[in-house]
Amino acid sequence: MSEATARPAAPPEGHHSELLMSLDPLLREWLPRQRWFAGKGRPITELTLDSVTRLRAEDALLHLLVRAHQPPADEGPGDCYQLLIGTTDALAPHLAPAVIGHITRGPLAGRTAYEALHDPRQTSVLLERLRTPGTLGDLRFHRDAGGQIAHDLDPRPLVAEQSNSSVVYGDSLIAKVFRRVLPGINPDLELPLALARENCDRVPAPLAWYGTADGGTTLGLLQPYLKGAADGWDLALKHLTKQEEFVTEAHELGRATAEVHTALARALPTVTYTRVQTEQLAATMTRRLETTAQQVPALLPYVPGLRTAFEALADLAGEGLTWQAQRIHGDLHLGQCLRDPSGFWRLIDFEGEPSRPLAERRMPHPPHRDIAGMLRSFDYAARTHHPWNPAWSDACRSAYCVGYADASGWDPRTDPVLLRAYETDKAIYEALYEARHRPDWLPVPLAALGRLAQPD
Repeated sequence: MSEATARPAAPPEGHHSELLMSLDPLLREWLPRQRWFAGKGRPITELTLDSVTRLRAEDALLHLLVRAHQPPADEGPGDCYQLLIGTTDALAPHLAPAVIGHITRGPLAGRTAYEALHDPRQTSVLLERLRTPGTLGDLRFHRDAGGQIAHDLDPRPLVAEQSNSSVVYGDSLIAKVFRRVLPGINPDLELPLALARENCDRVPAPLAWYGTADGGTTLGLLQPYLKGAADGWDLALKHLTKQEEFVTEAHELGRATAEVHTALARALPTVTYTRVQTEQLAATMTRRLETTAQQVPALLPYVPGLRTAFEALADLAGEGLTWQAQRIHGDLHLGQCLRDPSGFWRLIDFEGEPSRPLAERRMPHPPHRDIAGMLRSFDYAARTHHPWNPAWSDACRSAYCVGYADASGWDPRTDPVLLRAYETDKAIYEALYEARHRPDWLPVPLAALGRLAQPD
């Protein structure tokens, strides 16, 4: 890893309060409308600035870490968001959708603030910073010594994202900007770096990354862009629409998952889930079931049967059975997988479930958790097709497990109790999500829960 020191570019401390005075009323309106804002439905009682760094001179491109304080816990630290804001006296017409607002007071009065990730000039600055390791104001940029990062690549933002923002440069690079940021290394950087050390080519290796100058928080990364790769979810739906099997793809995806798990187990420490840890896991899953059932009444008829999935797991732990736990993907489904034109699968987006605390996302789990997530994803895909074709899902689930066994020497189906527990827990999570956000989809996890409530 090479590194040099760039010229500090943080505004003076007094500038922070003046800048916030300029932007505060605009951000209060703009932030809640963003898909990645976690505090929807609650008013912002206060905004504070953790840091300000000029990425371009004269405040033309500002990097901000803004903390939004909201009830009911507005006495706490609030959620911290990463913003890249451009300001201009004359906004170009193509940037109209990116407008944050017209600034009427403070040091930026008379200028228009806008989301800089929509401006090719500004995202080119971000790429150049990623090409140049070192400290810049409150930020520190890192670069892998062996990676090739071209310059003068045409940038374009990706628009179909939720928890983060990404910019594609030409057809070769993609930068991910984490939006809601938490102290600590983000697994989406940590795990691909570990896999790169193991020469695992199933995951694009980071070429550069950046975070806070103290090294305490990951803010973004740059990776190769997989030109021509097909999203696993879209690919599965195309096969369903054409009434084509997906078993070959599912088998190869099982192999890819096993290779990633094997490499992670080599690269990072593993632990053993003994009786205490497994009983705690079963108890946590049981509490989640009971809490969700109170919020999703349609789940209530299945509760007694679903509880047996977790009781069976606790019983095995009581008999002395143990499981190896390791770092895993944490949120594995078809949409987190890309198949290149040669048919080679890669896994992406190792951030885990963004709503969960970072420390929880970095905890080791048996690989069954990832496997259960993928099995649920095949079921979801099958149920988007009318009429529903359960045989398609069953064939994919079986082929995926066979592929996993071919690469790892272990078939997940030989451990049905733990696999059932994780799949049940995942479907319970899905039921709560669908009830809150997509009620028309609620029958999908409910159908699975009806099956899972009946032990084999």
